[in-house]
Amino acid sequence: MESCAACGKSNISLKSCKACKLVKYCGVDCQVAHRPKHKKTCKEKAAELFDAQLFAQPQAKEDCPICMRMLPSENNGRGYHSCCGKIICNGCVFSLNQTQDRCPFCNAPTPTTTDEWNKRLFERIDKYNDPYAIETLGCCYESGEDGFPVDHMKAVELYKRASELGSASGHYNLGNSYRLGRGVGIDRKKATHHLQMAAMMGNVLARNNLGSMESANGKYVCAMSHETETLHDCSQMWPRQVVGICKAWFPRGYGNKRRL
Repeated sequence: MESCAACGKSNISLKSCKACKLVKYCGVDCQVAHRPKHKKTCKEKAAELFDAQLFAQPQAKEDCPICMRMLPSENNGRGYHSCCGKIICNGCVFSLNQTQDRCPFCNAPTPTTTDEWNKRLFERIDKYNDPYAIETLGCCYESGEDGFPVDHMKAVELYKRASELGSASGHYNLGNSYRLGRGVGIDRKKATHHLQMAAMMGNVLARNNLGSMESANGKYVCAMSHETETLHDCSQMWPRQVVGICKAWFPRGYGNKRRL
């Protein structure tokens, strides 16, 4: 029978420690009183649980709505269509619409001017609160493309909004903003948090950045874990780079070949 870890009472309503899930308490007072004894074990178990979550198999990547094959990880292999809000692989775009004058999914005319494309983008944001459209607009403000002025603070605001709606790219770009100090002050803790969120959602670039950050901090085992996870997903991007890192690090005892 389960009992409170501090006072030993049983047959009452108990709540688990939110961090480690190892022990239960009958109330806040008992949890606070037991904290000095439990703190070390709690931190170790919480870190173990988080690592398991961080390196767990991410959710399946989105498929192209036309060919139903997994979308390429790299952005230049796919495209966002502001008319219907669909992300379509370039293979379908070129095979179904070689003139590229209409959307291959909804058959809407392709925008002929930047203003028309921007108008559709704002419609997706205003009507549907589309996280991908919001993140795309943030990228426009960050780079100054498509007629938008460079405004890093506005870009960060849009990345936050997109990440709150569950956008992996929103978390990735927000993490980079905190890492590089673009539009916000440099904050390594927030940068790591948002990159980890993006990585757990399957963003390969975020995983690679985490590996680079851990390597720079001297945490080579953790960095190697990120790189080997990246290797699973980056066959379309830069496999030679990651394979080269793996070959250099495995003889030094970092990483686990079975993760490959």
